[in-house]
Amino acid sequence: MSNKNLLYKKKILVYGLGKSGIASYKYLNKENECKIIDDNKKNIPLKLRKKTINYSKLKKCNFDYIVLSPGIDINKCKQSEYLKKNKSKVITDLDVFCLNYPKIKKITITGTNGKSTTSKLLFDILKEHKKDVRLTGNIGNPILLEKKIKKNTIFIIEASSYQLDYSKYFKSEYSILLNLSPDHLERHGNFKNYIKAKFKLIQNQSKNNYAFIEKNNLLNSLIKRNKIQSRICRVNYNKYQKYKKLIKNNYFDNISNFKNLTFIFELSKYFKLNLKKIIQVTNKFKGLNFRQQIIYKSKKLLVINDSKSTSFSSTKPLLESFENIYWILGGLSKKGDKFKLNKKYFTKIHAFIYGKDKEFFSKVLNKKIKYKISKDLSNSLFLIFKDIKKNFNSKNVILFSPSAASFDQFRNFEDRGRYFDKIIKNYIKKSRII
Repeated sequence: MSNKNLLYKKKILVYGLGKSGIASYKYLNKENECKIIDDNKKNIPLKLRKKTINYSKLKKCNFDYIVLSPGIDINKCKQSEYLKKNKSKVITDLDVFCLNYPKIKKITITGTNGKSTTSKLLFDILKEHKKDVRLTGNIGNPILLEKKIKKNTIFIIEASSYQLDYSKYFKSEYSILLNLSPDHLERHGNFKNYIKAKFKLIQNQSKNNYAFIEKNNLLNSLIKRNKIQSRICRVNYNKYQKYKKLIKNNYFDNISNFKNLTFIFELSKYFKLNLKKIIQVTNKFKGLNFRQQIIYKSKKLLVINDSKSTSFSSTKPLLESFENIYWILGGLSKKGDKFKLNKKYFTKIHAFIYGKDKEFFSKVLNKKIKYKISKDLSNSLFLIFKDIKKNFNSKNVILFSPSAASFDQFRNFEDRGRYFDKIIKNYIKKSRII
């Protein structure tokens, strides 16, 4: 049976009508009998509501496949019992794409921190090399919306642990696993399960595929215990220190960002990319909104909007990269999150805690970093600018890196980031800092 026939003339349920869910339905419904379902009826477009199946009828239907949105937790959704019973039928939009385009070259990027930034930078670099490249997955278009795909098209796919965990057929010729630290434990249960989800990206590879991991990586023990067919490329950061003097972009002064960049240097050998072009694109790279984004810079003040930060591990590289830091953090703490920062940095940081889990964050920082409890985000800035006026002659850094989820006060990290942008501008305008 060909890959094509696996998803031809089948009965398919699409569960979850976010962007990827709608794209999956539109793609699969052309040659299959598709039904849709969503725990929130408001997510279902009016045009598609005729295709909705009632929960009461769901148990009586026998579907060949269930395309499950990565955002749905199989253990907590309304149809948890049904999904667990039919777990062998669960696939993702990445599986659908892979089955229909098995020969298309795919570069899949995952890891805990820096996936989106690394994906976008690599996309820009391949564009500069005149490649037909697409940016998909968690960034860019849902993968099944891409059109005019040719034999030489290259797909860059940002993959989350959720997508990889649910996938069954997805294979990537080039797999990049950046860094790994505890994250999404409320979903995976423990760090071991989280790592296993990421490891599937290597486990599913074939003989002529490549996997790029850190030289000292938690995956090494899994690689030893399993029969891995692909070539494992261990990225040594020290090997690329010589390129650091060529990088004139402050964005890569950050240890984490430079480490992630070295994965692109390593990958470039296999795509025969031009080093000069890589450096040129890297120096022009502006980064993504709300991800370690420099939104204000003067001789006296640097402001970084890192609203995307939802864990201590994502904030840590920034705390290690600057002096005189006013760190704003808070929100909903992550399960299993631990604060691991060398004590030599403690005296350089003043923390301002806001949000629902103030008590958790104050306990974590107690006797390590000086902190104040704020009423809200705006109050944090009020206290910071009040203090900055006393130390006006020194270079100060305001770091908005919450190390927490945003849902206690905001819809998502973008909403949180936009709000910070808005209020910081008012404080800068009113102050005498230039």
